[in-house]
Amino acid sequence: MIERKFVSQKIKEFEIQEYIEDNLKNVGHSHTKMVKTPLGEKIVLYASRPGLIVGRKGQNIKELTKTLKNKFGLENPQVEISEVGEVNLDANIVAERITDALERFGSQKFKAIGHKTMEGVMGAGALGIEIIISGKIPSSRAKSWRFYSGYLKKCGDISIAGVDKAYAQAKLKTGVIGVKVSIMPPGTKLPDKVELIKEREGKVEELEEEAKEENNTAKKETEEAKKEKPSLKKKAKKAIEKQNFSAPSEEVKKNED
Repeated sequence: MIERKFVSQKIKEFEIQEYIEDNLKNVGHSHTKMVKTPLGEKIVLYASRPGLIVGRKGQNIKELTKTLKNKFGLENPQVEISEVGEVNLDANIVAERITDALERFGSQKFKAIGHKTMEGVMGAGALGIEIIISGKIPSSRAKSWRFYSGYLKKCGDISIAGVDKAYAQAKLKTGVIGVKVSIMPPGTKLPDKVELIKEREGKVEELEEEAKEENNTAKKETEEAKKEKPSLKKKAKKAIEKQNFSAPSEEVKKNED
């Protein structure tokens, strides 16, 4: 019973995310997050242009909260909007931009659109990018064109967790064109990356000077110890001689008696 509840909850969250993505088009919508709070469900929308989502006097958000409440049965949905920091490093926004440009200028300028977006993403500091545009471009036969730059992982755990991927569709007169974008952000840690630490000359010289000072102090201590040894021997001999003169033997005492 508990497993069914979890599954139904995840299906509900997926349906809400799909509904928001379908309604918020050409607005720079990146992704949505759902968080449970004691007051109700909190829905966070990440977008590049939050002003278009809010609308005049917050009309769009009010309508969206009403539809979520009535359609999906949410008790007290709280919709929040947060702006995306770097737009060129978000795969969803980049894919949406490419589809908008294709719908505006047509499929004849797909190469200029692909190269321009690729330069913008690499200029933002990405490690690598790959754009695949597939469809009837520019001829009547379907083809797939690939634009790539930098370094991009395609296998292993990093290709799943460390690479941001997005899919989008552009609807043209000739047909539907698919756009696939994969971006590796600058903060990804690669397991095969090795950093060589260079030895600083200043530190090496300091260590050598410290070692020399330690050797000099050790030599001085040994020389002082050697000088002290004969004096100690002399003192010990003098003490023994004093004891012999001061303490007469028992035989001498008997003779005196």
